[in-house]
Amino acid sequence: MSFKIKPKSSKATQVRIGQRTVVAQGIETRFWADFYHQCMVMTWPKFFFSFAGIFLAINLVYAVLYLFGHEPVANVRPDHPEDLFFFSIETLATVGYGDMHPQTTYGHTIATLEIFTGMFLIAVMTGLVFNRFSRPRARILFARAPVIGRHNGLPTFMLRMANERHTVISEATAALWVSLLETTQEGIRMRRFHELRLEREQNPLFALSWTLFHAIDTTSPLYNRSEADLQKSEALFVVTFSGTDDTASQSLNARQTYGWQDIRWHHSYRDILHTDENGQSHIDYRYFHDTQKQDLPPTSAV
Repeated sequence: MSFKIKPKSSKATQVRIGQRTVVAQGIETRFWADFYHQCMVMTWPKFFFSFAGIFLAINLVYAVLYLFGHEPVANVRPDHPEDLFFFSIETLATVGYGDMHPQTTYGHTIATLEIFTGMFLIAVMTGLVFNRFSRPRARILFARAPVIGRHNGLPTFMLRMANERHTVISEATAALWVSLLETTQEGIRMRRFHELRLEREQNPLFALSWTLFHAIDTTSPLYNRSEADLQKSEALFVVTFSGTDDTASQSLNARQTYGWQDIRWHHSYRDILHTDENGQSHIDYRYFHDTQKQDLPPTSAV
């Protein structure tokens, strides 16, 4: 349920925020104007096949250019234009097997342009592949559903997350926000973000599991709001995470969004920690997303 942007046309873009979709218009999305960003966000199969298509197209263009010359390449078989295509591939990749080689000024000129194109394409491809591989990715597991239940005697919004890599993330910081549709005194409906203050927003050594707690007291934006109230205001909850991976010394960031309908009221998370008969502590992620009903009076938890 993260933020996803899906181009719909040159004049409209579908922006998905949690479970809501907003159609943005008026700003044209151009692939070549933001080429680097597009290459970084596309999937690996699309990235591979896109560059494979570009590679074949460039070689086809240069093969056609060779055709305009009079025998520009030696050892090309008569009536076999595909030989020029394969010669183009060898030249663009700077392989040069030696069987075919330019033999005229025109052939050398086109080969020179193609070698320059090949060096440029290899440099771009190498940089993009390296950046895609080296880009830090946070393997943060968020619970499928947040819960609202009692904690330390107070109604509390709770959200559990875990570090899937089990490496130490130093100076881990989390923030929780709620976005509500509100009406101003002038009758204008607008969406506003309110920060939900956490009981503990920092974790010096985040390696296993971490549950965020927001007490719904008189200072909370959720105070006295029922499930129907959150539905009416189309509540959207956003949790952000940042920290430093001690293994790679890289900054990590993650984000997850939830809609009002994702909340499980009068619930708490199932305990995933236990100690065996030898005193060894265990954490069982098979029950990470499980919740359990709390025995509370049938009144609003907020």
